[in-house]
Amino acid sequence: MPTFVDQIKIEVHAGHGGNGMVAFRREKYVPNGGPAGGDGGRGGSIILKVDEGLRTLMDFRYHRIFKAKNGQNGMSKQMTGAAADDTVIAVPQGTTVRDLDTGQIVGDLVEQGQELVVAKGAAVAGATFTLPRRRTRPRKSPKTVNRAKTTTWSSN
Repeated sequence: MPTFVDQIKIEVHAGHGGNGMVAFRREKYVPNGGPAGGDGGRGGSIILKVDEGLRTLMDFRYHRIFKAKNGQNGMSKQMTGAAADDTVIAVPQGTTVRDLDTGQIVGDLVEQGQELVVAKGAAVAGATFTLPRRRTRPRKSPKTVNRAKTTTWSSN
């Protein structure tokens, strides 16, 4: 006889944004070239979506940690890295999501197809082509990346 699971704790990790690229153009008649690095791609988010085909949380019994993919790094020639795909997790109708740390209810998923973003992917990292022109070339990419937080959610 299958066990009925109606409360479960899962851990979600949003994806990090890709790193920016430090690069400079080298052209024959252009003094000091110029910045030519690309931004990193956006990290993936974790989204809970209602699926009317599910009746229990049995699918989460052995799969409790969900990780979204990281964004691709930027490349030279001002090429932006690819954004990561979001990870969509199917949950049954009537799922209540609550933060374990605060005990606060984050969302109540009651309608078919309703979605809730529980971990938002990190933003992109800046690159050298977004910097103002300087006489001296910077050696490192600016540290403007917001790293995604690790969050644990309870669903009952």
